Amino acid sequence: MEALIKTSNFLDRMITQVGKIAAWAALGMILVTVFDVVTRNFSQSEWGFLRDLVAHQQSFFGSTQLQELEWHLHTVLFALCLGYAYMADGHVRIDLVRERLPIRVRWWIELIGVVFLLLPVCVLIGWFSVDFTISSLQQQEISSSATGLTHRWIIKSFIPLGFLLLIFAGVAVLLRKLVELFAPAELRAKVGAEASAEKVQLEKIDGG
Repeated sequence: MEALIKTSNFLDRMITQVGKIAAWAALGMILVTVFDVVTRNFSQSEWGFLRDLVAHQQSFFGSTQLQELEWHLHTVLFALCLGYAYMADGHVRIDLVRERLPIRVRWWIELIGVVFLLLPVCVLIGWFSVDFTISSLQQQEISSSATGLTHRWIIKSFIPLGFLLLIFAGVAVLLRKLVELFAPAELRAKVGAEASAEKVQLEKIDGG
């Protein structure tokens, strides 16, 4: 059972680190959006040098490419933070019902949900998204817009990667629920203590 705890903690640390790094995509998305809006307004400026500056910029990286880069960054943020959100218990729950249930019933619901819903759906979507990405690479798919971004397969590859991370998160939660349901009391307490310590540490980081 201790091996299950160690494996779960390893997956948790890995997913958390990936999520924290991927969260910086939000800042990139904001900066790209602001830059796109500002330069588009400059293109209609009364000052000629601003219009010339924007025209020069558009010849290298136009507004269409900037807008596509925005949703590319959004895809990175969403895909790579899926597992992190689940490990941090940041997903949607029906708390009105859940909080009224005994703790062991909650553990069983989580375990059954992971085994019969989360993991099968992630494997299915991941499997088809791999083919989706390979097909894009083989076709050297580019944007449907003439002035859009190329190498569409790169952003599509984040879909299977994101669901792989969510699978790892599901496995980590599954292992913890197995320990909580079937391990001796001292090991169950260890899982609870480590989870609480990680939550406190995350709150300190977010608050700082």
